[in-house]
Amino acid sequence: MILDVGGVGYEVTIPVSTFYDMEEAGAQISLRIYTHVREEALQLFGFKTARERELFQMLISVSGIGPKSAIAMLSGMNADEIISAIRSNNLARLTSIPGLGKKTAERLVIELRDKMTTLSHPALEEQLAAQKSGGAPSEDTLREDTLSALTNLGYQRAAAEKVVNQAMHEGGDISVELLLRRSLKSLSKG
Repeated sequence: MILDVGGVGYEVTIPVSTFYDMEEAGAQISLRIYTHVREEALQLFGFKTARERELFQMLISVSGIGPKSAIAMLSGMNADEIISAIRSNNLARLTSIPGLGKKTAERLVIELRDKMTTLSHPALEEQLAAQKSGGAPSEDTLREDTLSALTNLGYQRAAAEKVVNQAMHEGGDISVELLLRRSLKSLSKG
């Protein structure tokens, strides 16, 4: 986006989540800016919240994650989802972000798991505690486990995502087994 500050336009790279929260062109906006200085360039990255900016800084501290990769991560998932995936060692969820491979996801978990507690909030802590104590898995976990099973069976990820989302909207007490059954039924019709 181009940010007009006192008549001077600054090019600022923002995650998709910030873009969707923006109003129409010309409206006032307040962003938390991170300035990335390299030998050949000066880049500005903007965030709606200080928490997103702090998460971005933690992500780029990991070897193999640059500013553009971190923006892609924040565009692919919201901050809570990223924090939860890192804290719960959910590599399947992390690797669902385009451009993020298994080794980089493992590095993220190893290097940031303990640091994520500073960005967490009470509702997320309760959710993580419920997962650890054997509570019902979240919809994201069910979706990712079902997607993983379907892709391991050889189905294309895009087709699998479509049928899993349809299966989840059918409602009822959902489980991986039920979602997998519904999804395979849909895939066999097509």
